[in-house]
Amino acid sequence: MNELLLIASLLVVYGSVLLAFKLFGKTGLYCFTCIATITANIEVLILVDAFGMEQTLGNILFASTFLVTDILSEVAGKKEAQKAVNIGIFTSVIFIVISQSWLLYHPSVNDWAQEPIRTIFSNTPRLMVVSVVVYAICQRFDVWAYHKWWAFTKDKFGGDSKKFLWLRNNGSTLLSQLLNTVLYTFGAFWGMYELPVLVNIAMASYVIFIVTSLADTPFVYLARKINEKK
Repeated sequence: MNELLLIASLLVVYGSVLLAFKLFGKTGLYCFTCIATITANIEVLILVDAFGMEQTLGNILFASTFLVTDILSEVAGKKEAQKAVNIGIFTSVIFIVISQSWLLYHPSVNDWAQEPIRTIFSNTPRLMVVSVVVYAICQRFDVWAYHKWWAFTKDKFGGDSKKFLWLRNNGSTLLSQLLNTVLYTFGAFWGMYELPVLVNIAMASYVIFIVTSLADTPFVYLARKINEKK
């Protein structure tokens, strides 16, 4: 059941990115970045067993932010993609500040929600800081790598600049997700687990990101087609 839900979630989330782009253009992608960064920060707290691995949810939503920047890089340019990254960073920081402020209130005797909310949002400051910093580094690297791959293929092969989309998309995202996996795993959990355990966590996480990264390529092609029709 979990496997089917994850596959369905990937199709729905990536499809929603395309729908947002089709209906609202670049603005839709910026809005989706806000939605994905907020909900991924909540969903990542849930652990499930799927495909023979214990994993956190939120991976698909986080991967969708790379899909957003790749689409913007392809159809609107580097500046617009960087703008989406900056929006994601701002959204993450504001969400963390607001959600942590909820924990400062003294609940009424009739309150029933404070304890569950405290359980969900009382992440350690270390994890929150690492999450924002790694997001900022990896997303910026993804945009940079996308355009580096694009320049490389144009210099080496010339011709139509639309060619080799699959290479710049997968080349940038797979490298970015590798960087994300290493930085987050060791930044968040160093000192909590032994090195072999950290390596296993990183390897399992990267396997998931490989799948989500390869799966987003058709959606980038479809986004470019939608843009051309407009």
